[in-house]
Amino acid sequence: MQYIYQNTDWNKFSWNGDKIQNLLLKIKKAQGYLFGKMSNLGFEVQNSATLQMLTENIIKSHEIEGELLDRRSVRSSIAIRLGIDTAGETPYSRNVEGVVEMMLDATQKYSQIMTKERLLGWHAALFPLGYSGMYQIKVAQYRDDELGKMQVVSGYHGREKVHYVAPNACVLEKEMADLISYINAKDDVDDLVKAGVVHLWFVILHPFDDGNGRIARALTDMLLARSDENEFRFYSMSSQIQKNRKEYYDILERTQKGSMDITAWLEWFLENLLIAIKSSEEILAEVIERAEFWHKHSDITFNERQRKVLNRVMDNFEGNLTSTKWAKMCNCSQDTANLDINDLLDKKILKRLGKGRNTHYKIKIRT
Repeated sequence: MQYIYQNTDWNKFSWNGDKIQNLLLKIKKAQGYLFGKMSNLGFEVQNSATLQMLTENIIKSHEIEGELLDRRSVRSSIAIRLGIDTAGETPYSRNVEGVVEMMLDATQKYSQIMTKERLLGWHAALFPLGYSGMYQIKVAQYRDDELGKMQVVSGYHGREKVHYVAPNACVLEKEMADLISYINAKDDVDDLVKAGVVHLWFVILHPFDDGNGRIARALTDMLLARSDENEFRFYSMSSQIQKNRKEYYDILERTQKGSMDITAWLEWFLENLLIAIKSSEEILAEVIERAEFWHKHSDITFNERQRKVLNRVMDNFEGNLTSTKWAKMCNCSQDTANLDINDLLDKKILKRLGKGRNTHYKIKIRT
């Protein structure tokens, strides 16, 4: 089996310019529409949208690898760093903290040059305890293949299927230096195309014991932010990849066993990027609806507890809102919770549903 890195013209990537240019034009148009719409909604809404989108991006990037993160912990960790009220929630996982640190470094500091040290820092942030699951791994250093070649394998023990064998560890220093130089180069390659090339290039090298897919997607996000020239994030490429996870792995596998013409990979990457941008409104709907709610009720006076609970309920609140939950969220008495709720019922902000022990409340988003 010959892999792409075994070609004599290795890392001299090429593609069909006409096909790619057509996709780029569509993406630029979609980007312009999205950013134009969001810019009209003000800083607070853009910040909230970024919180929503980064949370989604991190969650989905890990789901691609079969790892489930606590959404509330991820969201809280991002919110604290963005200076957004977290409604009393606090992050509790050092692992989540590291993931968030990596993503914010990639997207908020997109204009900074990439270095080996920065990349190793990302890896250290992903694995703060030095373990991947139950297994100890080498952290903040390239793999050494001490236990054998790096392979991408699926299937049960004894029935494994080898999908890919990465380059030998002895070439990683030079190969990664070439990749980092490409990332930093001021050339004529559009950053959207460069995002696709870098994603593929990093996955081909598979430089770490673990975390290669997540870091590849973080590099992608960094280059997408560089293309947007904007710290605000309004779409999630990882969410789209997660939706097409099988296709993602299939196209990577085919490309890793092909020639230096990576047109098929770039077409897939850019087509899915276009879908991610166009479908962002679905993810941002709650953010926009919340902004519209507060704008509509700007003439009404709310106390701090009411604002806190209303924002929380409009943000993926689990279950029904009850007076008991209100008191717990606000760390107040049941009587105070009832006063707050009755005030909002009088102002026609809340509506009462159920009776007796089943009594709960919903926000009248549209009146």
